[in-house]
Amino acid sequence: MIEINLVPDVKQELIKAQRVRSTVISFSIATGLIAAGIVTVLALYVFGVQTVRSVVADDAIKKGGEQLAKVEDLSKTLTIQNQLTKISQIHDAVKADSRIFDVLGAIIPPAPNAVQISNLAVDSTSSTITIEGQAVNSYAAVEVFRKTIEGASVKFKSDGTDQTVALASNISTGETSYGEDATGVKVLRFRLSFVYATELFSPSSENATVVISTSGNATDSYLGVPKSIFVDRAKDIQGTN
Repeated sequence: MIEINLVPDVKQELIKAQRVRSTVISFSIATGLIAAGIVTVLALYVFGVQTVRSVVADDAIKKGGEQLAKVEDLSKTLTIQNQLTKISQIHDAVKADSRIFDVLGAIIPPAPNAVQISNLAVDSTSSTITIEGQAVNSYAAVEVFRKTIEGASVKFKSDGTDQTVALASNISTGETSYGEDATGVKVLRFRLSFVYATELFSPSSENATVVISTSGNATDSYLGVPKSIFVDRAKDIQGTN
């Protein structure tokens, strides 16, 4: 069978071009429709869903704000800026309670008037130290202990200058009673309290140390009476009536 193409080459090229143009136009229209659909969906989300969510969120924030507004002193408890401004104040308020061990090392008298502590309480509210203890040397040791505390001072540096204050005031001795320690030795149990200087535990007191102004036997009778008037009792002479 013999086919004769009666369409010129130029006509064929034109037809092909028209087909390509139609394809491109159709693809462009489809792409445009898809893009328009996407834009429409995004517009509905932004102007619809987002608006609704924003209204709901604003309402929740408003209700939460009203609840928080009813809390007393809210700005003092929740504001980060307020907490930051309180750091230095809180640090300055922290007491150097560990200095109590330096105090004990300084005020406990040496033997034979040494005392042993069974309970120690530091009340920072009333600036009071209460000591419960026992002493083998009875009332003499307790009196020496009390006088040692009376003569103690706190030396420290503040703003670069050396300062000294009395360690204690309002020293009082509570109930006393006799008992036996763990080894069966008779001891005097006592309770002693005093008001300490606020500079003792203050963090602003640099290089704070406790200094004792007297040493040895610190009782009033011993300090006020010359040693020369006290001697051992004379022995009896044998063979005399």
